[in-house]
Amino acid sequence: MKPSKSVFVCQECGAQAPKWTGRCADCGAWNSLVEERPAADNALAGKAENRYGQFGAGSNAKLYAEVENANAARLTTGIGEFDRVLGGGVVPGSLVLLGGEPGIGKSTLLLQAAGHFAREAGPVLYASGEESEHQIKSRGDRLGIGAAPLYLLSETCIERILEEIARLKPALVVIDSIQTVFSIKFQSAPGSIGQVREAATQFLFAAKGQNIPTVLVGHVTKDGSLAGPKVLEHVVDTVLYFEGERHHSHRVVRAVKNRFGAVSELGVFEMTGSGLRPVPNPSKLFLSERATGTPGSAVLCSVEGSRPILVEVQALVSTSTYGNARRMAIGIDQNRLSLLLAVLEKRAGLSLAGDDVYVNIAGGMSIEEPAADRSVAAAVASSVRNRGLSPATAVFGEIGLSGEIRGIPQAPLRIREAVQMGFTRIVMPAANVDPADESAGGAELVGVRTVGEALDALI
Repeated sequence: MKPSKSVFVCQECGAQAPKWTGRCADCGAWNSLVEERPAADNALAGKAENRYGQFGAGSNAKLYAEVENANAARLTTGIGEFDRVLGGGVVPGSLVLLGGEPGIGKSTLLLQAAGHFAREAGPVLYASGEESEHQIKSRGDRLGIGAAPLYLLSETCIERILEEIARLKPALVVIDSIQTVFSIKFQSAPGSIGQVREAATQFLFAAKGQNIPTVLVGHVTKDGSLAGPKVLEHVVDTVLYFEGERHHSHRVVRAVKNRFGAVSELGVFEMTGSGLRPVPNPSKLFLSERATGTPGSAVLCSVEGSRPILVEVQALVSTSTYGNARRMAIGIDQNRLSLLLAVLEKRAGLSLAGDDVYVNIAGGMSIEEPAADRSVAAAVASSVRNRGLSPATAVFGEIGLSGEIRGIPQAPLRIREAVQMGFTRIVMPAANVDPADESAGGAELVGVRTVGEALDALI
């Protein structure tokens, strides 16, 4: 039998090369090429082809108007915040990828969801390649799983896991994690590009062919992105990121891709001794320790997905000791901070060139939307002038390079959340002020057009 030909695959980008080289020709990464040799087993190859053929094989093209809608009912996980991020629940046959830092709580969240799902919808298979059944059972006792039809499988072989799925026919499958499983068709180590790609493909066809929702746990790299080939994120239906600071009790699950729901949806949890507890009112959590009237503090009305959240933006401006001003940002983009400081100095007359500027989103929250510009500028100006903002004032708005305050989407949603939290004065873009809007509920809406007007209205 002719031996199978090996290829060298880059572990950073997935590019293939016929021979080893010190540097990847596609992405430029050094020492990233690893040899991968598929097993020369024709029987296994035929079996794999038959398995792939279960999904969509032999089907003919259909006219768009003749396709019937299949509105399958979503299945709840029993955790409201998790269902919110998924778009209202788990879609039958969907493939979900959950990534996060080590120890952030991915296994805890999924074990809780698997326990609730098993009691409500049917048997669940929890396959772990990182822990034994006894270790999972000890965590389940702490979480109060109880006598649910939850099957535990400590296995790393994909073929063995698929056999158990075919035997049990569960209502939900959890794979913890995709980087630990391997296929006997490849001789490379688990976690390599070829193994992750093969595992994702096989679980995709198992989920779609048998209409079983499947959740995959993914590792992340040092820069916070999901480890493995980019095709992993393209294959799955939903990509979730589990975020949070180790020194804070709350955790955030963020959707960055969702074929069945809103993108950038957010779920907030609190880590307790008995597991993750959903937080129904995140604004109250993030503003619970806010010191009112302190210079350098502003309240931002942000929107994550379809949920409005109020967070505190803190800024500290101090004279630079060494003549080289520092700029540090936690929770927002540092390049965005440098841009805003340049606008404040040029358009608002604030002298910041020789000062150190530190900006932080209190509570460990990360904000990426441009609507945070106005609150950052307000906190910085408050710290420079050493004058606190009114405790009943909330701000939002995008700042342009010419100093204009630009309108932002979903303004009524932000106003309604601020009013419910007790804020009576909202400084916002003039383009978003609508006298006929009833979401203000008696609160004063102050529309501003330039950054100078905004600072005069606040400080």
